[in-house]
Amino acid sequence: MLQQPTSHKIDPDTGRMENATGAYRKRIADLSGVYLDEAAFLDEAGKDPDRVVYTVFETRPEQERGDLIFGTTHMAPGRIGDEYFLTRGHIHATANRPEAYTGLRGAGLMQMESPDGETVVLDVKPGVLVYVPPYWLHRSINIGSEPLVMSFCYPSDSGQDYAVIGRSGGMAKRIIAQGDGWEAVDNPTYRKRNAEEVSRIMETSN
Repeated sequence: MLQQPTSHKIDPDTGRMENATGAYRKRIADLSGVYLDEAAFLDEAGKDPDRVVYTVFETRPEQERGDLIFGTTHMAPGRIGDEYFLTRGHIHATANRPEAYTGLRGAGLMQMESPDGETVVLDVKPGVLVYVPPYWLHRSINIGSEPLVMSFCYPSDSGQDYAVIGRSGGMAKRIIAQGDGWEAVDNPTYRKRNAEEVSRIMETSN
């Protein structure tokens, strides 16, 4: 039996998507180990560990292959030390799967990293679509003073691998507040992936 077509109204202020099949929230307490300034993180987490950093509404279709997962992300403004609120970041478990993000509200960045450590950072803002090619790690960052709201879409058999970033001590660059703007600086805890790890990533495709 064929799946039925659907439509999904998105509220650009809240990120809420009608007819979503699921939703989840990431709170400050869920982001341990993501930020460089551990003391600042513990201070903020101690004040309100249940403070929501970002919420995701999504629709996951019945088909595992040949279909799309799509939804929205709503990320609050804020900082931990000099670093902005951000998502944990991931690469797709089936690494040759791409993803597309479209800005709906606010000002953000999409930080992308190749398996061998090349960094590309692109603006995410209303009316801008950012394409994340296959094999690129990626995370989104809210650099503004209001919520960042985006829609996203990726193949339903992609999966997510979050641990790849942790094994490298984070991403190669950290995005920090600098005056009225931002700057990408070297991450002092980053460990470059060896040839075996890069090869493993490049081979996780089908």
